[in-house]
Amino acid sequence: MNNLIPELSFLEIQKGDIRSINLLKSALKNHGFFSITDHGLNEGLINKCYKSSKSFFDLDYKTKILYSSIGSKGARGYTPKGIETAVGEKIPDQKEFWHHGPQIDPSFDQRIPANLIIKEVPDFNKNFDELYIQLHKIGSKVLSVIALSLDLDSNYFDLWIEKGNSLLRSIHYPPVNASENPHRARAHEDINLITLLIGAEEGGLEVLNNDGSWIKVNPSSNAIVCNIGDMLQLVTEKKLKSTTHRVINQDKKISKSRYSIPFFLHPSPSVKLKSIYDDNDSGILANDFLNKRLEEIKLY
Repeated sequence: MNNLIPELSFLEIQKGDIRSINLLKSALKNHGFFSITDHGLNEGLINKCYKSSKSFFDLDYKTKILYSSIGSKGARGYTPKGIETAVGEKIPDQKEFWHHGPQIDPSFDQRIPANLIIKEVPDFNKNFDELYIQLHKIGSKVLSVIALSLDLDSNYFDLWIEKGNSLLRSIHYPPVNASENPHRARAHEDINLITLLIGAEEGGLEVLNNDGSWIKVNPSSNAIVCNIGDMLQLVTEKKLKSTTHRVINQDKKISKSRYSIPFFLHPSPSVKLKSIYDDNDSGILANDFLNKRLEEIKLY
């Protein structure tokens, strides 16, 4: 099982199916990646969001850059290709992306910015607002199951994420010259608590195994790929693993545009990230942890 990314029915996990729960625990321990089916995410909504994404990325550069994320640390709006750079790397990733967050109100932390509205793609914000809400619900349920696997109450993390700083990222990987640089997103770990990824069946996502080899992630259609981020690794003292992963062009003869939409589940900026095992741990504010990592990947 160490060289496979298990695919699990989320309905079976929630029912307490012993086999599914044991597979989940094994995945969390070994490489921090698994995928779920029977998650309830609306397929029609997924298709609408991908259509909206493509419509935006098909706009000319002069239009897209009007929505530049500069000044918001990449938190909202458009980031062009050649900006984000994996920690320790000198060559930027070959991708452009859009960041979309929650629909905020005065009860949210003031450090969480409002979304930008794309005028040229009328349904973009409507579609992504709905997708955000659905993925946040699914992410909350996944995090509850993970809490149970750590012998915590299922609602342990609820207050962390209730009005959190979570993020939807719509990504376009343009065609690449695979003979020169097949890496669309170089090896990295995610910053957040957990990530939910839709659209991974298109291929290219790979996970670093314990033996140093790369595992291709090939989920069935409409499965959601889930992985542990650095924040959850931190508070579990590495009991849960934030695993290195990358996106490459696997076909050296053909390269076409690739699209994906990950949802990064974040706590509120004011949450203190501290060990769930050590009451004396002073921890670090989620906002400080995030800003440090954004600086490292050149989005600050």
